[in-house]
Amino acid sequence: MVSREVEKLLLKVQKPGRYVGGELNEVIKDKKNVDVRFAFCFPDTYEVGMSHLGMKILYSLFNSRDYIWCERVFAPWTDMEELMRQNHIPLYALESGDPLSDFDFIGFTLQYELSYSNMLNMLRLGNVPIKASDRTELKNIVVAGGPCACNPEPVTDFVDMFFIGEGEEVDLEVIELFRRCRDEGKSKREFLELCSQIEGVYVPSLYDVEYNDDGTIKSFTPQNGAPPVIRKRLMKNMDESYYPDNFVVPLIEIVHDRAVQEIFRGCIRGCRFCQAGFIYRPVREKSPDTINAQCKALCENTGYDEVSLSSLSSSDYSQIVPLLDKLNSWCKDEKVSISLPSLRVDGFSDDIMDKIKTVRKSGLTFAPEAGSQRMRDVINKNVRQDELLQTCATAFAGGWNAVKLYFMIGLPTETMDDVAAIARLGQAVVDTYYQTPNRAKGKSVRVTVSASSFVPKPFTPFQWEPQDTIDDIHKKQEHIKESITTKKLQFNYHDADTSFLEAVFARGDRRLNRVMELACERGFHFDGWNDCFDLQKWLELFEECNIDPAFYANRRRSFDEILPWDHIDYGVTKSFLIKECQKAYQNTTTPHCRQKCSGCGAAKYGEGVCFEER
Repeated sequence: MVSREVEKLLLKVQKPGRYVGGELNEVIKDKKNVDVRFAFCFPDTYEVGMSHLGMKILYSLFNSRDYIWCERVFAPWTDMEELMRQNHIPLYALESGDPLSDFDFIGFTLQYELSYSNMLNMLRLGNVPIKASDRTELKNIVVAGGPCACNPEPVTDFVDMFFIGEGEEVDLEVIELFRRCRDEGKSKREFLELCSQIEGVYVPSLYDVEYNDDGTIKSFTPQNGAPPVIRKRLMKNMDESYYPDNFVVPLIEIVHDRAVQEIFRGCIRGCRFCQAGFIYRPVREKSPDTINAQCKALCENTGYDEVSLSSLSSSDYSQIVPLLDKLNSWCKDEKVSISLPSLRVDGFSDDIMDKIKTVRKSGLTFAPEAGSQRMRDVINKNVRQDELLQTCATAFAGGWNAVKLYFMIGLPTETMDDVAAIARLGQAVVDTYYQTPNRAKGKSVRVTVSASSFVPKPFTPFQWEPQDTIDDIHKKQEHIKESITTKKLQFNYHDADTSFLEAVFARGDRRLNRVMELACERGFHFDGWNDCFDLQKWLELFEECNIDPAFYANRRRSFDEILPWDHIDYGVTKSFLIKECQKAYQNTTTPHCRQKCSGCGAAKYGEGVCFEER
């Protein structure tokens, strides 16, 4: 419900559909009949935010309660932002058109460290004070969750509370407490102190940090009865966990424009660079019957003709073939295609291939992550080259001729020969195509090799490791280019500058809040987009704040250093992560969770793969 003022601007912007709302399945409520208003903010464009599964789940969950109206807010692209500023139009929610400052809760999902500047910019655009200390009333409570809540310290000055872990239950508990505190006339401070007692809630203003002379953390002290350790929340039974039977259907094309069905949470694998593989432990699966029923309802209520089975590794779902049989029993007739977006090299069988190619064939994507077997052992990928080539041969024989391979460069212990091995492995896939006798005739092969830069992340075995310098990353990117000898192989690589800043904020502490505040004052936004990102401007901010960003990105930490996130518990013990890091130095792998329990600590939740019969 956009205002007349906004309507006048829409002809001047690139994609008006981002800003109007009114989509199929959006939720409209009467303001007089709701008790709590929640602005769900995604700190990126409409197309990116509308593709995010977590937002779809929580939007529907909140709106299933009569007394809560949850609305969507996205970051306006630069053209719209400029017009809004010129015409004094505050950032508004799509459903009501009301400004951000009208809401009780302003919630952000933090998926990526380079979206922090957008979070602050959205608050400023919505006429909401960016600093938590300047928001003194019991309204405009800024909350945040998502994977970046693993280490929330760089943005603790701006967020009143962080949700640690999965949000379906804890969010509603906080909203209920808010209603009670407001009825009882409690202050914001009293409300936050009560929230800190809820498991999975971190209130940063209730903790003091001291630093050593060398810049490392000396101590972390809770105040006013706040817990010394904040433990993550976890949904234990996925069949009983809330899942929407419809999604808001966008008016314009979005990044992932399809029905999305979550099939399990967590990952059994334990790749040592992968944050998601550790923070979402243990693996908890939905049953095939539940998944099938939810997929059918979504397609009926949205009109989508593609269902994406979402997880960290779809082929690790223990009943993947029976599930695909159930889905195909109606998908074929309804002309609905099934996509498995995260297949493992060692999980792509003839059986799976036959079942996902029934309606429509798209390209296949695999992530070997490293070119040499030694590096794959270092990162605990547990995939061999012969498995990858056999998988590609299976796909080529099944009619595919396009394969994308994802790699990472800058990993701990990596040599230039390991880097060149990425090109060699890509070449081996090209050769396999031409050696496959029953491949599609008359078509040439397209193999895309993509290399991102390693970013050390909290709660991984590599959280202590330094990131390669930007210069080193550039040398490795050039080395791959020089090692490619065929035009059948396309090479893409990620910008090293953005990876550097990502590493700074991924392992940063509270001293970075001042940098973020200055970035907001200077109008920084969309740092995850090349159109807007400027590392030089960031380096000037660090210098102004007397902060060396290399201290966070390029420094090796000792195992006994207090890390900025050590007061947060995601279920995996620090001793386990240290042991895994040491195994990496010895090129030694760890079996996955269904083969053998490695004692990571996640068994304490009493659910999931830890308690399956092996």
